[in-house]
Amino acid sequence: MEHKGTKHLETEHLILRRFTLEDAEAMYENWAHDDEVTKFLSWPTHPNIEVTRYVLGDWVSHYSDDDFYQWAIVPKVGDNKPVGSIGVVKVFDDISAVQIGYCIGRKWWHHGITSEALKAIIGFFFDEVGAERIEAIHDTRNPNSGGVMEKCGMKHEGTLRRAFKGNSGIGDVKIYSILKSDL
Repeated sequence: MEHKGTKHLETEHLILRRFTLEDAEAMYENWAHDDEVTKFLSWPTHPNIEVTRYVLGDWVSHYSDDDFYQWAIVPKVGDNKPVGSIGVVKVFDDISAVQIGYCIGRKWWHHGITSEALKAIIGFFFDEVGAERIEAIHDTRNPNSGGVMEKCGMKHEGTLRRAFKGNSGIGDVKIYSILKSDL
């Protein structure tokens, strides 16, 4: 793979851009502080905006790394504030693969935003970075996340039993993937 870092991407309805420190309030308010949003995730709900500022500071400091990918999901219509995030959780250079993770505020669930963002990321990794495989996982208690993956052409590969520890405890996880050769 030829890593490109977190490049500005646009879709019909979205801008996928790098986070800035100024995004802290929107990130905290729109999703990071919401226990319902983080219920099936591995990172804890942010108890205060200082935690959000710390996380954003860490992400911003890594934007100079070509193999760091973390996008703010921003609707084109509105106030230019992020409503969620999408990025790479793991890089597997030896097999030209990445694992994607995403999160979006509850107010924007079931509007096709996450699917549109994931489709853009899949295209970016296949067309520009040279990935051969893109995968994602979700807690089986959160089937809507799997629905996003399926909408983007990802195939369910299997269920790993008691293989994930998140905010709802230890549970099963489903893994999905799409290969460049699938297209």
